[in-house]
Amino acid sequence: MNLSSRLLSYCRRKTRTVFVGQMGVGGHHPIRCQSMTTNDTKNTKAVIQEIEGLVEAGCEIVRVTVPTQADCDNLPNIRSELKKRGLKVPLVADIHFTPSIALKAVEYVEKIRINPGNFVDKKLFKTFEYTDAQYNEELERLREKFLPLVLKCKEYGIAMRIGTNHGSLSDRIMNRFGDTPQGMVESALEFARICEDQGYRDLIFSMKASNVQVMTAAYRLLAQKMAEDNRDYPFHLGVTEAGAGAEGRIKSAIGIGSLLEDGIGDTVRVSLTEDALHEVPVVYQLIQKYNLLNAMDTGRGEVSSPKINGCGYYCRRKTRRIMVGPMAHGENEPIRVWVQVPSSRMEEFKKEYEIYRQSPQGKNAPLEGVEIIDGDSSQMVPFLGDIPVLFQTENPLLSVSSSKPVYAYRCLAEKLESQSSLDPIMLRYVPGEFDDFLLSPSVILGSLLLDGLGDAICLPLKSSLSETVGLAYNILQGARLRISKTEYISCPSCGRTQFDLQTTTDKIRRETSHLKGVKIAVMGCIVNGPGEMADADFGYVGTGPKRVSLYVGKECVERNIPEEAALDRLVELIKTHDKWVDAA
Repeated sequence: MNLSSRLLSYCRRKTRTVFVGQMGVGGHHPIRCQSMTTNDTKNTKAVIQEIEGLVEAGCEIVRVTVPTQADCDNLPNIRSELKKRGLKVPLVADIHFTPSIALKAVEYVEKIRINPGNFVDKKLFKTFEYTDAQYNEELERLREKFLPLVLKCKEYGIAMRIGTNHGSLSDRIMNRFGDTPQGMVESALEFARICEDQGYRDLIFSMKASNVQVMTAAYRLLAQKMAEDNRDYPFHLGVTEAGAGAEGRIKSAIGIGSLLEDGIGDTVRVSLTEDALHEVPVVYQLIQKYNLLNAMDTGRGEVSSPKINGCGYYCRRKTRRIMVGPMAHGENEPIRVWVQVPSSRMEEFKKEYEIYRQSPQGKNAPLEGVEIIDGDSSQMVPFLGDIPVLFQTENPLLSVSSSKPVYAYRCLAEKLESQSSLDPIMLRYVPGEFDDFLLSPSVILGSLLLDGLGDAICLPLKSSLSETVGLAYNILQGARLRISKTEYISCPSCGRTQFDLQTTTDKIRRETSHLKGVKIAVMGCIVNGPGEMADADFGYVGTGPKRVSLYVGKECVERNIPEEAALDRLVELIKTHDKWVDAA
């Protein structure tokens, strides 16, 4: 990536306003909070109760899944009950595979979400070399199927989200552009061009992926492409299948926060494998800072995001290898983990460290350096055992202190590049007065890490050493830069889910959480495509009521297993592929 193209101060991307009902998205409107119901859309009472709770929590736009005609037929009942209760929240119908249902759903909602990869196309994973003529024939078929929905949305004044998902790119896109951010962007633009030909521009775009490196690259590329083509549509941000608990929040904060720091994003949904109500406060924690900046009118313009090279994936800044005491940093070394410790707590810290380094967490997620804070001065030392070794000044490990750390570190990297310096950088997180210790460092450090900056990260010691080091490694794992434990790609529940997703995910975690580096996808349905699991080693997917299919990568290897037997079969599958070790 090109350092000189990075934003060096906050500037929100300039977009048009798209109205979802009476709710303005983009333009000078605040970044909006949205979520999605988890109940069966045919269950009016449950859906209404869920929407009511979301609205009370501050959710501004609510999406419901509409997989069947029966679900669509119940939308008038949901709409009527919302009116009775005085709930004016805009509704979004989530549509996959069924253009005919989308055409009917338009009559009852304020916005339609379609997935370009499966709205018309069937994903067959076939390799086929399209000639230009054949490719154009495919686009004409797409136009024929999609045009009626465009015309009806225009007639009814309904907004549309063109929501690309990394896991469900069409065979046409995959064969010409590959499984890349470029493919994701082109998939969306195929549909955008059809809309624009009809003068319909009430569009919002998303580029979701479970891998934050892919997700951020795709959004940045889309922003870059739209600026080149004079398009100004708002963006919906989200990391799909982010997971639950701290890991899900950290991964979401890294992906969403990195883009918000670049001024990209007009509405946000945090997708957690939890009750939808839990998503709303996380969204507000992420967007609050940027809405305050926007309210102060810090300026808007075309966002100069990092230029996308090759396929658009992460590219670490080239640095030289140095030794800080006995610990190597930079070049091809892992990104190191440090903590800041006040000198007054050093003896307490040493005792806790001796316990920590003997624990399973300490062995998988080692602490590699400490920064001792004493008044206004500090010194960095690698921490090995209980013997601190003084920082070697002839081998600088550079860092900055700033109230705007993302832009300050970018300036530092730009300065080093201009001097052809390969000195490594330590990213230090210095908390602000109102910072959340989970999300704020994830946004700041994650944003810089995805820029390719950082050979070490440093967090201040909080209530415990294990909490502090655990957060550091969760950030590195969320950014896919250093793996210290099992990775779970788990979707949020919705009306399509074929089993109790939260209970099932917890059960799988209990059996597999010791498998360092193994990636397991737990998905309630296959709506976003088996390609979503191409980033996972194994997939556990609901394919019918109480029925599960198992995947290796994106290949289904066992179909329609009874749910009560599926976990044992998953464990056997992991063992068959030599990924299993017994828990310590």
